[in-house]
Amino acid sequence: MSQQIYKESIRSSKTFTGGDLTGTVSRPNRGKRGEITEDLLMFSFINLSLKSLNNVYRYSHKVAQPLKSKKPKSTRNQVQNFIDLKRLRTRGGTGGNGCISFLSLWSNEFAGPDGGDGGNGGHVIFEASGDVKDLHSVPTVAKADSGEKGSNKDCHGKNANHSILKVPVGTIIKNTDGKVVGDLHTEGLMFVAARGGAGDTEQAPKICEYGADGENLEYTIEVRSMAHVGLIGFPNAGKSTLLRAISRARPKVAPYPFTTLRPYVGMIQYDDYEQIAVADLPGLIPDSHKNKGLGIQFLKHTERCMALLYIIDVSSPEPWTVLSVLQHELSQFNDTLQERPQLVLANKIDIPNTEDNIKRLKEETNLTVIPVSAKLGTNLLEVLKEIRVIYDKSKELDENDNKDVI
Repeated sequence: MSQQIYKESIRSSKTFTGGDLTGTVSRPNRGKRGEITEDLLMFSFINLSLKSLNNVYRYSHKVAQPLKSKKPKSTRNQVQNFIDLKRLRTRGGTGGNGCISFLSLWSNEFAGPDGGDGGNGGHVIFEASGDVKDLHSVPTVAKADSGEKGSNKDCHGKNANHSILKVPVGTIIKNTDGKVVGDLHTEGLMFVAARGGAGDTEQAPKICEYGADGENLEYTIEVRSMAHVGLIGFPNAGKSTLLRAISRARPKVAPYPFTTLRPYVGMIQYDDYEQIAVADLPGLIPDSHKNKGLGIQFLKHTERCMALLYIIDVSSPEPWTVLSVLQHELSQFNDTLQERPQLVLANKIDIPNTEDNIKRLKEETNLTVIPVSAKLGTNLLEVLKEIRVIYDKSKELDENDNKDVI
């Protein structure tokens, strides 16, 4: 057995490398022929242990790899887009009515009043949930159940259950005046949109009241943090084609500008079961902040994105000026967006004579430039790795900030 361990250690490399783990183990001298000494056994054990530590170190410092989806894309013609804005009315449940009743026993015909109180009406509540991605499931009219009325023998009515509406994390709630009254930025956070009416009590032996009506309010809810990464670029820069290539999303692709009128979201899956959401936003043009084109109102989705990806068409003349225009339009919407991690994807490198534009683009900006071809899939694996690195760093910073707050 000891001789077998020794042979395995000799087969393994006597020099081990792995990040900061680098060194060499010298082999001790053997004893007599066919004899395994204690030094040789110790050498074998140390060599195998160092090899195991090396493998653990490499695995712990490995960047998660993106997975290729095995499930085919849907063949339906209907394309589901992202609903990020909805206006709805909320109505709390009505309280239950009180009950007028007098108890009559065999030994006491006039035993006194025994009417019960009515139950309380249910509330309408918004709850932030990570399982919901948009506002498809939110109805235009949300009404909670009413409380049950009281009955004789002092039986009180049952309180109604609350109506809980699941909304995505990062949902903003505004009243009819446009004022923000709720910000569900954390999973599990709740907002009471409409309170239910109170169940009425018996005021006197022959007097009771009706249950109170619930609140009837109107709100506008919008989602601002729908994705971790936002794709920003001019119309026909290849944003929708890129999202199709890296996810199972199916945004519309056509050879004319402004094919994307609403945001689309795709999910990138990695081998450690982590998922990263990428949003395809409508195209920007010069002076979009002056309400030209589709405007810049949809850029509200980028306010909570971890990273921004500029998609630049390098086949166009002077693509480096396109990057400066995009950065200017972002600054007109929110100056803090320039502080987010950013990448530049030089798209359409499959078109001939784009090498000079790529070289000039790298010279004109300090951001990382990755030449890609969304149509052919060139360098997309490198893009997905860079996205994961940015995601891990942002997640680590958020965890550290939460620890400091606690």
